[in-house]
Amino acid sequence: MNMRANVSRRGFLGAAAAAGVGGLLGPGAIRLRAAAPGKVGETKHFHYRLAPAGPYIDSQRDNLAFGFGEGKISLSEDCGGSWARSTPFPDAENITFSCFLKNGNIIFATREKLFLSNDGLKTFHPITVKDRQGKDYVPHTPKDPNLPGWYFHPLDGMHTWEIDGREILVWGNYCNVQGGPVPVNIFYSTDGGETVKIAYSFGRNPSFQEKGNKPESFLGEITTPVLARHVHNVAYNPAEGAFYACTGDINRGYGNECHWLRGTYDAKADTWTWKVLISVNSNSRYKSGGINFHDGQMYWAADANGPKPANEKHDRGIFRCAPADFTDTSKHTKIFDAEFEMANMLLEDGVMFAGHCAPASTFATGIAYSPDLGKTWTEYDLAEFGPRSPTRFQSKNSDGWFRMDLRKGWIDRADVLFIKPKA
Repeated sequence: MNMRANVSRRGFLGAAAAAGVGGLLGPGAIRLRAAAPGKVGETKHFHYRLAPAGPYIDSQRDNLAFGFGEGKISLSEDCGGSWARSTPFPDAENITFSCFLKNGNIIFATREKLFLSNDGLKTFHPITVKDRQGKDYVPHTPKDPNLPGWYFHPLDGMHTWEIDGREILVWGNYCNVQGGPVPVNIFYSTDGGETVKIAYSFGRNPSFQEKGNKPESFLGEITTPVLARHVHNVAYNPAEGAFYACTGDINRGYGNECHWLRGTYDAKADTWTWKVLISVNSNSRYKSGGINFHDGQMYWAADANGPKPANEKHDRGIFRCAPADFTDTSKHTKIFDAEFEMANMLLEDGVMFAGHCAPASTFATGIAYSPDLGKTWTEYDLAEFGPRSPTRFQSKNSDGWFRMDLRKGWIDRADVLFIKPKA
């Protein structure tokens, strides 16, 4: 992701400090004193807290939480309050993805390896992904073993949906930022993670290949002309029975990398049909993430940041439209006029929140929050956390807390933040 700040961070923070804690930073923007780890702070709209010391809480579902650290993977059965089980896992610090399935299985990944536990982390076993032809999909052997790439790392946090009473797991890899080049794919499973297959493979992007490789050895699907740097978000619209995926980043001389795709899954045939809805440059509301659906409407957050005329604003904000009107900007409603790039958003029970991309924002840890389905918005800066980008938003656990990553800059793991809306 390309990012830039329009205001000097040093100058902004100095002015904010002069205004004092709780002083207004702009229309609706409030700087707050952050809670220490394990301690609860509050705003007008929500309580918030960092995860307590212990395993890094990477994912949650209902009362369950998956954590890792210090050479172990861990399972909590009380929303991360305590850890019922820990199992040795030497590569724990390289975990990039985890998800609970409805049947209790836990799928998790390191940079280039995928694993499944079907007994509450007592044991786990590796999974070999299948490609669209049913063959084993084996990650490449990197020239530098320290740079195997991020095959399974997502930027979003919601990956499971119910279709006709059957759960499906779908996610795309946010990759080619650090860790080495990898192919860009959308993965899926319909059997509780026991079998993982590729739903869509993007083409061979010359910009993200190992140095010295010839085109015939490039990573990616040779038959696909659609190139992307990585996947931002995949989401399901039950009203249509369709998935939507958006990708980044910019045109590097080989075509646009920002696309929206619409996909449908035929469960009987176990096949996917995908259509590219739109391909655009990076100064567009379609360079985006945080896709959500509610009451027949599609919502998404734009992180447009590409070149633009000096007298124009970036085409960004939070937008809403009927899915059928998606490619017609005249039928979009901008429900929040965002000043900064936001590629992550979640909508649940009428609550919406989106995170600022910290390197592009004059906020330290910026969160745009709406308690009423986008009718009103407040931007909060949880400044004492430092420069952090909220990503990987996950649904409320059994105690009513949403979970999100706080990333250093944009991509490096730092903290886990929990937010609980006020009644």
